[in-house]
Amino acid sequence: MNTLDIETGADALSADGGPGALLRAYGVSEPGPGEGELETLQALREALREVCLAHTAGTGVPEGTARTLERLFAAAPLVLAVRPEGGAALRPAPGLGGAGQFTAKVAAGIAAAVADGTWTRLKACEAHDCRWVFYDRSPAGRSRWCTMAVCGSRAKMRTYRARRAESG
Repeated sequence: MNTLDIETGADALSADGGPGALLRAYGVSEPGPGEGELETLQALREALREVCLAHTAGTGVPEGTARTLERLFAAAPLVLAVRPEGGAALRPAPGLGGAGQFTAKVAAGIAAAVADGTWTRLKACEAHDCRWVFYDRSPAGRSRWCTMAVCGSRAKMRTYRARRAESG
């Protein structure tokens, strides 16, 4: 989800950004990215960022975002692999490659995070010029910014200045 730096506009999933290298880094087999796969990866990234923003705000996921994810995940089926020692794990269905295989791996990761209760701790920074996705490690699970030293400090300073302007 952090393949786009909103502040600078640098996008690892652009035609120049090398999405093939990104997919290989996550163990995704070829083919990839082919026709339409770049757009699929970008749509997945932005929909997941919207989910993380909903986690930050403590609201529901926008209906359009939920539909986009359902469509993307439907095209990336998972199978349950049972291990000889008795364990089990979700994995991409055989024959998937490129963006489909990557999307299936993301879906398996989400399922694992939901099962262990960590899914809602994956959040996106509230700062409109940041939106960096982070894992909320705070005890209460109420972090709103990727880092207090940068985005949190800026937000608090804006609030402070606005209050001073109102009172004076």
